Amino acid sequence: MKLYQMSAIAASGWLYLGLTAGAMAAEPVCGLNNAEKASGEPILVGGINGNAPPGDFSGGTDAAAAYFACVNDNGGINGRPIEYLVENDQWNPELASQVATKLVKDHGVVALVGNGSVVSMAVNARLYVEENVMVMASACAISDCYENSNIVSTNQGPLPSGIGAMKYAIEELGTEHVACIGFNIPNNGGWACDWVAKYMESKGKKSSALLMDPASVDLNSVYLQALAEGVDSILLMLPAGPALGILQVAEEQDGRDTFKWISPTPLYDPSIPGTLGDYWDGHVFVNIELAPFDSSGNDNGNWVAVMDLYGQKGDRRDTFSQSGFLSAKFFVETLLTMDPDKIKRDSVTAAIKGISGLKSDLLCGPYYVGDFDRHMPNHAGRMVVYKGGRFEVVRACYDIESSYLDAIRQQERALNLID
Repeated sequence: MKLYQMSAIAASGWLYLGLTAGAMAAEPVCGLNNAEKASGEPILVGGINGNAPPGDFSGGTDAAAAYFACVNDNGGINGRPIEYLVENDQWNPELASQVATKLVKDHGVVALVGNGSVVSMAVNARLYVEENVMVMASACAISDCYENSNIVSTNQGPLPSGIGAMKYAIEELGTEHVACIGFNIPNNGGWACDWVAKYMESKGKKSSALLMDPASVDLNSVYLQALAEGVDSILLMLPAGPALGILQVAEEQDGRDTFKWISPTPLYDPSIPGTLGDYWDGHVFVNIELAPFDSSGNDNGNWVAVMDLYGQKGDRRDTFSQSGFLSAKFFVETLLTMDPDKIKRDSVTAAIKGISGLKSDLLCGPYYVGDFDRHMPNHAGRMVVYKGGRFEVVRACYDIESSYLDAIRQQERALNLID
């Protein structure tokens, strides 16, 4: 378990590729922003990430830790510091259950913030409801994350991001038949690819799901399957590592022009431009869930400033990190409206469910929670293309079209967020 105490984490002076001076703020702005260290009774907050093959989802908890450290150096929650307890479930279901029980039952955290784990969300979804604890996640990737009354995330996940990518591919690239390549995890790759298929069918197009066993990934085989299917496009519904692996297989086969290459957010990673090279220039299109890393908005700049001053060397600076920062910021803003002496789990859960209409330059629409049985406040994104050694925005904020959002639209109307 990582324990992030009241004092600031040592500054690293380290900046991830893709973050430019235009995105930087002079000083981070956190919480009360009064430059006074919090010294009252700590508020226990938990976080769980999955950091092991086949993916690293630690960016959200890393960013939340940095933001909480900044808050604690700036008055805390009206004098009370946040003590942030972070666990890594290592993509292990048994361990995921153990660490959640430790945080929720043994430590009695008031909420979990910055969570990012495929395994933990599935294993512990019922626990969060039974214990009346809210999870303000940052890296949801399975249906259990979005179809639970006690989990809400600032990231989109594969379903809206994948459909957003396909909307662009149909309208701008001429896609007729896509291979949706993902992991054979029913509430992850199967769930997302099924909804992509429904979207493609609604547009009179075709989709083929090619799902791999995450325990025995064969990238060459799945590439050959895509060739055999006769598709014209490939949707890489995968974490960045395996997605990049398929691109490398395609490059070895000189298959770049055989398909149109499309991806949801995970491939939008600061390390990718330095890996793809000239071969892929202008040929990889990615739907991104939050603002570009180098955008000039206040929250994006503050994310960079917080990570520069309070992050640890080696912390990921990816979309999950942006999302973890934002979840932590919304959480802190919510707690600051409460009586600090009455911050308990039940009152925090009620306050989080009362969140509605929060705005950020990192998001394309308002953030809200509400007392609903499912949550997906972030479902509009942007599109980028890899070009000139960097990612370039080719379409600004746009929403998706999917019947999956019918219940979500009803929520937004109930909260007067849309007409």
